[in-house]
Amino acid sequence: MTDLPRRHQRARGPEGVRHGRLPRRRGAVAALKLLAAVVVVVFVSVGSVAAYAVWDVARSIKTGVHLQAAPGQSAIPQDIPNVSAMPGGINLLLAGTDSRSDLGGIYNSAEEQDASSGAGNNDVTMLLHIAQDHKSMMVVSFPRDLMVAIPDCPDPNGSGTIDGTSYAQFNTALSRGGLNCVVATVSKMTGLTIPFAATINFNGVSAMSNAVGGVTVCLASPVTDDYTNPPLDLPAGENTIVGDMALSFLRSRHGVGDGSDLGRISNQQVFLSALARKIVSGGVLSNPVQLYSLAKAAVDNITPSESLTNPTTLVQIALALKDTGLDNMVFVQYPAVTDPDNPNRVVPDDQAASALDEALVNDQPVKLTGSTGRAAEDPTATASPGPDAGAGGEPSPVTPTTPAAPAPDAGATPAPTGTGSVDLPSTITGQTAAQQTCTKGNN
Repeated sequence: MTDLPRRHQRARGPEGVRHGRLPRRRGAVAALKLLAAVVVVVFVSVGSVAAYAVWDVARSIKTGVHLQAAPGQSAIPQDIPNVSAMPGGINLLLAGTDSRSDLGGIYNSAEEQDASSGAGNNDVTMLLHIAQDHKSMMVVSFPRDLMVAIPDCPDPNGSGTIDGTSYAQFNTALSRGGLNCVVATVSKMTGLTIPFAATINFNGVSAMSNAVGGVTVCLASPVTDDYTNPPLDLPAGENTIVGDMALSFLRSRHGVGDGSDLGRISNQQVFLSALARKIVSGGVLSNPVQLYSLAKAAVDNITPSESLTNPTTLVQIALALKDTGLDNMVFVQYPAVTDPDNPNRVVPDDQAASALDEALVNDQPVKLTGSTGRAAEDPTATASPGPDAGAGGEPSPVTPTTPAAPAPDAGATPAPTGTGSVDLPSTITGQTAAQQTCTKGNN
């Protein structure tokens, strides 16, 4: 058994992408840049530390990717003078590439290079939406095995347009047409304009966890996975993970939940919520040296859109998140059900996805009513909702033969609950940053 998806078509893009049969993967965790590079720079406070940090971070930022509108879409704004006051909030997409090119270290072997090189695939893709009033934030994780329509995309080489397709695996968007193609695909799915974006690599995950001194996660049961590099063998209970071990934890699929990609997403949300709590509540924000290290780790390992190359922009985005609060930071998985044409793939759950997209477009805070996902559990929960629908990755131990019937509210327009918030359908899984959830091992 390998940890590689089956490909429906040959990827197109500026560089060749090679995918061997190495049990590896995957997913530089995009969103941890979100609560790092984004929140972090503003708090690098005073004196020589701040002056050096601004200079060093600025010189570390890579040349930006010019975000182009896909054919038929409105132009994407590039020059945003004041992010914290931007009408309609802030939308930022982070695509984690599985490419091993130029990473060095443990990724320098022939096997690792054969596994994935070149542009790579966007095997972890997260969309950050900060509300216009900055009182709420949502991070949406898109399953890598989601079968979707990919629109026509600008050629990264500047030579015209790469034709779209009505049915392709979501994680091929990066190798087809670069960062612009991932942005165009998510924009088409959600209805949002996305002016900020970046790709990140495996090394960024290791560097970020090092910068904060490790992240402590709760394991409801042991997590073992021989398919990651390095392999995982973590006992139940509290575990502080750092460096390459943190990367293996975030990439693990065989070791968590039901062994599916959807389980991996909920495991990543356990880690991200723990990271958010450490940054917000664990003293990181009051430590300028650690914050500088965090910002440096971010910019050293991302390739940003042109709109993110100015360090001032990171500061302005950070200001938008400063007073959001952990209870109002919500991590969700884009809702999916089993693809009727392929039990190893998923397709959007149209009714639930429409409710989520509507909340995003209308800039409404959301309330979760479903479970924490396949690989996570909330020890404080009074009831445990049924498992989420859909497959993802290779077959789960229990794979539905037909899409699960939606809950009574799954097809309805979300009902307002209190101060403008909406209840998401119970088929949408996720958690808030305030929830101290635990990962369930696959054993």
